[in-house]
Amino acid sequence: MKDMQGRVAAITGAGSGIGQALAVELARRGTHLSLTDIDTDGLARTVADCEGRGVKVTSRRLDVADRDAIYEWADSVPAEHGHVNMLFNNAGVALVADVATMSDEDLHWLVDINLWGVVNGCRAFLPHLEDSGQGHIVNVSSVFGLISIPSQSAYNIAKFGVRGFSDALRMELEIARSCVSVTTVHPGGVKTNIARRARQDPATAAPVKPGQDLGDAFDRIARTTPRGAAAQILTGVERDRRRITVGPDGRAIDLISRLPAGFYQRVLVTGSRLDRRFRSGRGA
Repeated sequence: MKDMQGRVAAITGAGSGIGQALAVELARRGTHLSLTDIDTDGLARTVADCEGRGVKVTSRRLDVADRDAIYEWADSVPAEHGHVNMLFNNAGVALVADVATMSDEDLHWLVDINLWGVVNGCRAFLPHLEDSGQGHIVNVSSVFGLISIPSQSAYNIAKFGVRGFSDALRMELEIARSCVSVTTVHPGGVKTNIARRARQDPATAAPVKPGQDLGDAFDRIARTTPRGAAAQILTGVERDRRRITVGPDGRAIDLISRLPAGFYQRVLVTGSRLDRRFRSGRGA
């Protein structure tokens, strides 16, 4: 997908963050857009930013946890745009919760969006992408799809799942000599609203200083802007990369994931114990 002029891209989670930045950059490159998000206000802002660039932009409210709605959207894109070349499965949510105390509702909420939203998006769009004669699927995983983190077990389930599913799908398409390719994205810290909108189990200590907001704490360590992330992703799509790690922290964690599992896990366990002891001493 070296030339994006005149192509058609479908993007989930386009109301903010990486999805919004992808939409704006693709519009600048002459790509027509079908945009979705559960946040209609954010989606309207993205549409306004993309219009006036000589491309057709359509949008709809979509909850990616709704399988039937995804299939209906997939069928509507070729009907509205003539064809579809690219699918960006970007929508996602976050949850801070330990395995022992997280609720079934929170676990299913996250997995339905972060994993099943990707799986159903790929399955719904794949026939249409193949009909276009040249297609590309971009599935957003995470660095937490490379290493496991305490209090992020639900997120790990989904993001490791996206990674494994995407790798297998790409190989299947290569075996079939399909015109569709697949890229998996592993962002490090990107300055989006995902942490600020995260759910948190009250029984699980958030990885922040006492009195500090989770979103503010995340912003302090996030090294990459959504615009920067979008640029790295689209460069990877142009080069047909199997995997893209976004940001310097993303590349560092990718290297850490190649070490023996016991090494980085012992470091995380020790750090978490010290943090909890510190909080306890502070009365937090």
